[in-house]
Amino acid sequence: MEIEFAPSKQSTLGVEWEVALVDRETGDMRSVANEVLAGVHALHGGLTEHQEHPHVKQELLLNTVELVTGVCGTVAEAEAELAHNLNEIRRVTDPMGVDLYSAGSHPFSPPKLQPVTDKERYAKMIDRTQWWGQQMAIYGVHVHVGLDRREKALPIVDGLVNYQPHFQALSASSPFWGGEDTGYASQRALMFQQLPTAGLPYHFGAWESYEHYVGDMLHTGVIDDISEIRWDVRPVPKFGTVEMRICDGMSSLQDISAIAALTQCLVHEMSTGLDNGWAIPVMPPWHRVENKWRAARYGLDSIIILDKEGNEALVTDEMYKILNRLEPVARELGCSDELADIERILHGGAGYQWQRQVAAAHDGDLRAVVNDNVARMRVA
Repeated sequence: MEIEFAPSKQSTLGVEWEVALVDRETGDMRSVANEVLAGVHALHGGLTEHQEHPHVKQELLLNTVELVTGVCGTVAEAEAELAHNLNEIRRVTDPMGVDLYSAGSHPFSPPKLQPVTDKERYAKMIDRTQWWGQQMAIYGVHVHVGLDRREKALPIVDGLVNYQPHFQALSASSPFWGGEDTGYASQRALMFQQLPTAGLPYHFGAWESYEHYVGDMLHTGVIDDISEIRWDVRPVPKFGTVEMRICDGMSSLQDISAIAALTQCLVHEMSTGLDNGWAIPVMPPWHRVENKWRAARYGLDSIIILDKEGNEALVTDEMYKILNRLEPVARELGCSDELADIERILHGGAGYQWQRQVAAAHDGDLRAVVNDNVARMRVA
């Protein structure tokens, strides 16, 4: 089958932010997405009854809404859109006694008790995946970056996978699951990959090989639509982008902007390198799998594999080197301030670290973890 790759302006970007709805008093999940979406829809003038809101979307679970930006030229523009739509949601949720929460997982709500949105594709997924599908009370941040040529898409997917542990460690925010500390920085990373066609992408040497793979998945009924390929990094042909889907949900809009800037800078650097005839290295699959596991387990304390020779380094040490290298790219893209905020995460800690600190300070009461996250969202 042939898959068209839509025209896209190089290094434009879009951000998707999955946000959970929680009860203000108990901190537990509230499955009121339909009511929230209806309220936000009513605030947006010009929409007909059957039109979807352009920037606040439905998700798998009724305890979740997704904020989606339009095509943005800069990270600052994307951050402003997210902030505006977050405030629009709050105009609806505040009077309902509902707060907004974002991390890789909720620390204590039972995943299997969360109602699923009434859509055929969601029902089919749950029916097929059973117990694993019923565990998907997880939340992420996705960043799209535009590419000016289809030929860049698959090499840049491979390139971003090389940075999987860096993104995972910076964003890891799901140490708790069903009221227990899992011992992992990101439980979400390992939970989500249990779905068919989720997890690390395959390496394809040519676009035709990718088309053949998609054709096989459709023909054998593994997927009904290309969007059901849910890799950690994937090409998105209908938008003309590569999408970084590695990150856990984050409560700070400032942190999300930092991650968006890092994604945009890396993709722009790789795109320019391809224009200049450079080749993007492809890590052996066993190294890719090990790096993902290490970052999910140890977060910012991960010792990661750097190359096919097996050289290793502390992920934070590598991040400082990467930030120095990307400074000129960030200046070109107008996101120097946002990229510099990666250092603030490195100094101040990732979400999994402060969640554990808050829990310890409150004798293990995980409601305090939710309250702290909600307060951070308010600052956003």
